[in-house]
Amino acid sequence: MTQLRVREAATFLGVSEDTVRRWIEKGTMPAGTDAAGRRVLEGTEVARLARKLAVTPEAHGRTASSARNRFVGLVTEVVMDTVMAQVELQCGPFRVVSLMSSEAARELGLEPGKVASAVVKATTVVIEAAPELREGASR
Repeated sequence: MTQLRVREAATFLGVSEDTVRRWIEKGTMPAGTDAAGRRVLEGTEVARLARKLAVTPEAHGRTASSARNRFVGLVTEVVMDTVMAQVELQCGPFRVVSLMSSEAARELGLEPGKVASAVVKATTVVIEAAPELREGASR
């Protein structure tokens, strides 16, 4: 098992070393000692607490987005395994496919027939167009 020193645990948890020491004293965080007699915490316990402390704040009201490409359509297919999901939308004449975690697909309730939006924010978008003939050029 991975063991972390108090300083490392504090870094991963985003708190001070004193806070970790107080948690150890209160029994909130179980700790032991390594061969050199230093306080150590089990990595799995630090990971558990880090996940518990990681709360994403909810946005109040409507949120703005820098994405300009939004395609509304119907979910036509969801292929899911234990980790990943492939979600297909038919947005008018356009088929849009997204890969996401299965957890996200379940949380969104994605299933065939559900209305959903594909929001695309890309740094690379390839645009293709037929070349126009210049005036005076032969065909």
